[in-house]
Amino acid sequence: MACGLPRATAIELAAQTLVGTARLQQESGKHPGALKDAVCSPGGTTIQGVRALEEGGFRAAAMNAVIAAYEKTAALKQ
Repeated sequence: MACGLPRATAIELAAQTLVGTARLQQESGKHPGALKDAVCSPGGTTIQGVRALEEGGFRAAAMNAVIAAYEKTAALKQ
């Protein structure tokens, strides 16, 4: 929406991107970093988006979310 897309379009495009990315990883079996390298052009739009995610702490936030869920699951089993 921040770039002028209607909300419904933005949601649909984001969902399609996630589904396509997950499917590509499952079908190729490649490490996500290798897939990133394959789709990013030097100085291109995708790598700029990846850079923004890294600067915003996305990787750490995703890892922390998985760890928190794991720890809660382990605690519930006790």
